[in-house]
Amino acid sequence: MSGFWDRHVVPGLIGCACRQPGIMKSRARIIPQASGDVLELGCGGAANLQFYDWYKVRSLSGIDPSAELLERAKTELMQQGRRADFITGIAEALPYAKESFDTIVTTFTLCSVQDPDAALAEAKRVLKPGGRLLFAEHGLAPDPAPAKWQGRIEPLWKHVAGGCHLTRPVTRAISAAGFATDAAQGHYMKRTPRWLGWVEWGEARLAS
Repeated sequence: MSGFWDRHVVPGLIGCACRQPGIMKSRARIIPQASGDVLELGCGGAANLQFYDWYKVRSLSGIDPSAELLERAKTELMQQGRRADFITGIAEALPYAKESFDTIVTTFTLCSVQDPDAALAEAKRVLKPGGRLLFAEHGLAPDPAPAKWQGRIEPLWKHVAGGCHLTRPVTRAISAAGFATDAAQGHYMKRTPRWLGWVEWGEARLAS
C-alpha cells in the first residue's frame, strides 16, 4: 500500500501543494536571481520554470528522485519550449563533477531529502568558487507553540507527505554546512497553519 501511495498519490499531492500561492511567492522571490550554469535540486513538477530569467541562465540542470514528477517537468519544458537536463537521482549523491555550477537552487526540497547534511555537502562540492546557493524552504518554526506542534505532527506527516519533515532548521543548517547566508528572511505563510507555514529564503555562498 505504501508503494502505491508513494508512486501514484504523493506526486499529485506534492504537485498541488508546492504550487499554492504562498509557496509560489517564495519561489518568485529567489528564482529570478539564478544565473550561469544552474542546478536545481528537486526539479520534479517544474514549479520554478516560470520564474527563471532565461537571459541570465546559460544552462539548467536538475535532479529529482521521483520519475513521475520528472515526467511532469519534462512535459512542461516541452510546452514552454525550454531545454533542461533533468535526470532521476538524489541530492545526497549528485552525478556531477566538482565545481560545475554557478548557481544551485533548492526550493521546498531539503525538508524531504533523506540526509540534508549530505545534500548540502554535495551542493558545496559541485558549486563553483564564487557561486551561490539560492533557497526557499519550509522548516522549524522559531516560536515555541508551532514548533511543539511540528514535533507532534511530524511522525505521521512525513509518512503521508512524501517524507516531508517539519522540524528541520533551514538557514541554521545551511550555515552549519559551511555556507555564509546573506540576509536570509522568514515568515509564516498566510492562510496556512503555523506548524506548516514557516518559510525561510535567501542567498548563501561558500564561507571563506
